[in-house]
Amino acid sequence: MMAYKIAVYVGSLRQASFSRKTAKALITLAPDSLQLELMDISRLSFYNEDLDESPPEEWVLFRKHLKDCDGLLFVTPEYNRTIPGVLKNALDVGSRPYGESSWDGKPAAVVSVSPSAIGAFGANHHLRQALAYLNIPTMAQPEAYIGHANELFADDGSLIKESTEKFLRDFMDAFANWVARLNGQ
Repeated sequence: MMAYKIAVYVGSLRQASFSRKTAKALITLAPDSLQLELMDISRLSFYNEDLDESPPEEWVLFRKHLKDCDGLLFVTPEYNRTIPGVLKNALDVGSRPYGESSWDGKPAAVVSVSPSAIGAFGANHHLRQALAYLNIPTMAQPEAYIGHANELFADDGSLIKESTEKFLRDFMDAFANWVARLNGQ
């Protein structure tokens, strides 16, 4: 069976972030039909349309990788009730030049993560709003708002709550079905 290539974008640059720990857990819990890869968006310079005539190499490579993947997984914290700037910048870089979006039509899922009880609800929905505009069909159910993230991981980054592990495994199974359906399987 062919595995779908899934690009995983984490909205936090901090290596020990709860979002990064969650992304790594999701990769571990994914079914074999998904081949997930964490993507580094930290080196993308700020989007500037003037640079599109001769785009920076990191933009070219980023856009190429986007076009080559079969699906997208976004794992984000919430900064000031919205998505982090680094994630918004990645959306902008991948959506340009105008009319040549590398994001177009890629099936996606969103997981938001926070130590707060509401699980970065605002960031989740702001990201979904941008993804809708970019024509990125985003899985509606199950939704994933991971609250109290500071209580979910051991020092080594592994999940310590069985209920969270089950939820994330079920989420990834649903995402695998979503990716397969939108890729014509």
